[in-house]
This record gives sequence, structure tokens and C-alpha cells, in this order.
Amino acid sequence: MPLALLALAVGAFGIGTTEFVMMGLLPEVADDLHISIPSAGHLVSAYALGVVIGAPLLAAVTARMSRRTVLMGLMALFVAGNALSAFAPGSDSLLAARFLSGLPHGAFFGVGAVVATTMVAPERKARSVSLMFLGLTVANIAGVPVATLMGQHLGWRATFLGVSAIGLVAIASLALLIPHDHAHAPTTGLRGELAALKSVPVWLALGTTVAGFGALFSAYSYITPMLTDAAGYADSSVTLLLALFGVGATVGNLLGGRLADHAMRRTLFGGLASLVVVLAAFPLLMRTEWSAAVAVVLLGVAAFVTGSPLQLMVMEKASAAPSLASSANQAAFNLANAGGAWIGGLALAAGFGVTSPALAGAALAVLGLGVAGVAYAVDRRRVVLRSGRERLVAAHIPHAASETLHH
Repeated sequence: MPLALLALAVGAFGIGTTEFVMMGLLPEVADDLHISIPSAGHLVSAYALGVVIGAPLLAAVTARMSRRTVLMGLMALFVAGNALSAFAPGSDSLLAARFLSGLPHGAFFGVGAVVATTMVAPERKARSVSLMFLGLTVANIAGVPVATLMGQHLGWRATFLGVSAIGLVAIASLALLIPHDHAHAPTTGLRGELAALKSVPVWLALGTTVAGFGALFSAYSYITPMLTDAAGYADSSVTLLLALFGVGATVGNLLGGRLADHAMRRTLFGGLASLVVVLAAFPLLMRTEWSAAVAVVLLGVAAFVTGSPLQLMVMEKASAAPSLASSANQAAFNLANAGGAWIGGLALAAGFGVTSPALAGAALAVLGLGVAGVAYAVDRRRVVLRSGRERLVAAHIPHAASETLHH
């Protein structure tokens, strides 16, 4: 694999760190800015909103620019957003800075995935995407815990300055390692990128992302009360257990990339099916501490096995203009984050028990399997129709030739 993928992984590490660290810093931010914890929670939503808006918008605006330049520009916007977060004088300005920080997130992963696949042989495309996403999953193991500790001991503003420094390292890495010949300006432009979004298979792939990762976030959003109230862990143990989730996500991400290069569709179906099984087993697994720890790891593996296949499937369905569709998949991921958390919360509010969000997630994973099945059926139908047209053309040509000879 080319060393240039390291530059993409560094950027992904910084983005993953800033996305998730706010959840661990909410008490410190709330105390310092004299706001309530629920109000501080809006900072998480502001970032997610920035991702959803910025992913398609920035990918569309930069459609004719060199992808190397786009990646560096997106990381510069990321640095600016985090630096402004560090120096925000109040909650409103911090809210705006968090929104700004989220804008480049989806477009970076979307354009980065396209660049990653251009630097490798066709049979290694999924692995190249998984290596870029490796920065995101490793951020959950190392970046978020370290950044949280930094915020608790040095102040939350120091955390965002540290993340800004990671962004500067990413810009330097992109400039040094991304070759110009693999990140040239696309020829399709904005019209071609928008045309790619008219494809039904692209929307079915995006729908699979929303349902599949919505299943993950339905359970993961409420993993702390499951671990403490159902499994009996102390609050102080949750950080370590969330790092175990990061380990599982990293393993699943690498495994999914390798398997998808051999059989993308089967890897996707297998990942979603395993997610159904793991989430359905959560009420049983959360009865003891050791089985709960196993459940957290398995959740990370099962969910992130599907990451690379889904990203690659969206790009292949929009092969003529993949940047916008690829970025839209990241927006779909964040819609899954918000929607999954909402559905899991409905299960809790209905009084179905502390592990009920996992069962709601299992239902969402079944829905994801259904959408993926419809996408497969549509693809098969298109292949059959194309094959039929080719046979008609092949049968017509000899007939036309004989008619010409006759005349």
C-alpha cells in the first residue's frame, strides 16, 4: 500500500478525535462557560449538522479542483474550526466554531476515499479505503482518551489546540505524500457529480448506510447505562470499555477492507447479518461483566466490517463522478448517528428496559439488510436487461450483414 495513505489516515485521526472528544469534555465545557450539560450537548449536534451540510456542499463547490488541493484546503478549514473552538469566548461562538469544524469532515473522507482508490490496483480498493478509515477507528482507542485527559488536566481549550496541531501535521503530510498524478482535477465537474446522485443504486447504497450505522448508534449512544446499570460496571471503567469498542472497530475495519476486495456484496451482507445477531444478543450479554466486555468488542467489529464495502459501493454506483456521492455517504453516516440515537431513545422512553436500544438497533440492521437486498435485486435486473439488449444487438448484426450482401 502506498505511503500516501498515511497522510489520509493522519487527517482521519484528527477528525475522529475532534468528533468524539466533545462527549467526554461536556462537564468541563459546561462549568467553564456556565451552561447546563444539556446545553453543552448541543455542541455535539452542531458538529454533526456541520458534517451533514458540509459533506455534499463542499464536495460540489470543489468539483473541478485538484483533489490534492481540496484535501489540503479541507484540513485548513478543520484547523481553523478547532483553533476558533479553543479561543471561543462564549457558548454561542463555540457552537459556531464546532459547526465550522464539522463542515470539512464528510468531504474529506469522501474525496479522500476517491484518492485512496486511485493509488492502488483494482483488487485493493477496499483495503485502501479501510486504511484511511484506520485513522478514525484508532482515534477512538488513543486520540479520544488522550484528548479527554488533556482537557481534564489542562483545560478543554488545550484539547482543541492539540487537535489543531494534528490538522497541521495532516496538511504537511498531504503536501508531501499525495502525488500530483493521483489527485488531478476531475473532468466531470459539478453537473456530472449532481447527475451521479440521480442514480437509484446510489440512493439505495446511501439508505443501507443510514439503516446499518443507525443500528450501531441506536445501541452505542446508550452503551454507558447498559454497562453500568445492566452489567454492573463502575462509572470509572466505562472509558476503558469504550476503548475496547475502538479496538473492535479497528479490527472490523481492517477485516472488512480485506474481505470486500474479494467479495464486496457478501462482506456487506455478512457484516449486517452479524450486527443483527450481536445486537439481538445484547440483553443476554449484558448480564455479566465479562460477556458485556465481549459484546462491546463484537459490536465494533460487526459494525465496522461494513464501512469499507458501503463506501466502495457508493463510489462504484457513481463511478463517473464519485466525489459527491462518496461525500454524501459520510453525511448519511451522521444522519445514522442522529437517527439511531433518537430511535434508541424512544425505546428507552417507552420503558422497554436499559438494553432495549440494542434491540431497536437489531431491527434497524434488519432494515439495512432489506435495503441492501433491494439494491442487489436492482443490480441483477439491470445486468439481465443489459445482457438481453446485447444478445439482441448480436443477433441483429449478422442479419443486417446478410441483408447487405444480398442487396
